[in-house]
Amino acid sequence: MEQTETDFQGEKPVLNILGDKVALGPMQKKMITDIVRWENDFAVTLMSGDPLRPVTRESIEEEFARQSKETDPWSVNFAIYEQASLRFIGNVGLRHIDKTRRTAEYGIIIGEKDCWGKGYGTETTILMLDYAFTVLGLHNVLLSTYGYNERAVRAYTRAGFRVMGRRREAARLGDQLYDIIFMDCLATEFRSPLKRVVELP
Repeated sequence: MEQTETDFQGEKPVLNILGDKVALGPMQKKMITDIVRWENDFAVTLMSGDPLRPVTRESIEEEFARQSKETDPWSVNFAIYEQASLRFIGNVGLRHIDKTRRTAEYGIIIGEKDCWGKGYGTETTILMLDYAFTVLGLHNVLLSTYGYNERAVRAYTRAGFRVMGRRREAARLGDQLYDIIFMDCLATEFRSPLKRVVELP
C-alpha cells in the first residue's frame, strides 16, 4: 500500500473513542495531504455534497489553522481511523450545536474509497450519535444527504437515523434530478449496539 503523510511509523495516534472497526481522535496538521487528495476526488466529494471544483492546499491549510486556533462551542470534529491499521480514512463532526435546544447537524466523509462498503461509516455514525447524546447531552441530531447516495441512506438508517422529509428535486447530477433527504435521530430512540463512548467507573 502506498505510504501517505498520515502513516505514523510506529507512533500511535491519540484516540478518544474506540469502536470495533474504527477509532476517532483529534485532527492533526499532518492529515492535510490526505484531505487535499479527497477534496479533489470528485467521486468522494459527490457523496459528501461538496461542490465539484478544484480545492487548493492553501485553502485547506487556512481552514485547518483557523479551526485549530478557535475553541468553537458550536462544532466538534474527529479524525476517523481504521481500527486494524490505524490509518486515517476520513473525518466526522457535529456542527451548529445548540445546547439550549439540544440539537446539532451531522456530517461525515470517508475519503479512502477502499474503505467504502465495510461498515465503517455506520459504526462511526453510531459512535458519534452516542457521543452527541451521552457526552454533549443533545436530544436531536439532523443530517441531509442526496437521493443518489443510497449507500449513505442505508448506513444512516442502520445507525439509528430516520427519514423525516425531502426537498424534492433540489439536487442535480448530470441531467437527473434528485431529492435532498433529511434524516434525524432522537436520544430517546437511539440504542447503541457498541460499547458506550464513556463508561462511568
